[in-house]
Amino acid sequence: MDLTDICGFPQTEQELLYVGPGFRFPLTPEQISDSLMNRFEPTVVIEEDSGQIAAYANLYNRCGHACWLGNVIVSPSHRGRGASELLLHAMMQKAKDNYGVRELFLSCHHANSRGLAFYHKHSFRPFDLKISQLDDGRKIITVHMKKNLG
Repeated sequence: MDLTDICGFPQTEQELLYVGPGFRFPLTPEQISDSLMNRFEPTVVIEEDSGQIAAYANLYNRCGHACWLGNVIVSPSHRGRGASELLLHAMMQKAKDNYGVRELFLSCHHANSRGLAFYHKHSFRPFDLKISQLDDGRKIITVHMKKNLG
């Protein structure tokens, strides 16, 4: 997997915050590699025609029959073209088939209305809110969502 390609996906500091609050803009391959120390199933969606990486995500914090979906990002050139849907379904299937996950959790920041709408469309429902303070003193609300995988 070419991490350099993925590093170019977040176009702004705000977008990178949506991917993961621990990342610093601009994203580097080292940051992704370091994050994978406590994550599993790093997954990419590849565009069939061009071979380009279209989207990336991973799983983390597996506990019993639950785990979290994280670091979801779609290439700017593939946004609105179905890559996020393919990625989400692949991640749900991997979680269920490979780890026996029955409940998948995720975090989505309040300012990411497109992400919140996308997850809601795919039957993820809010169950908690977390208010955090960023390094620059600003506060951010993180919406925790979950979906029963059956």
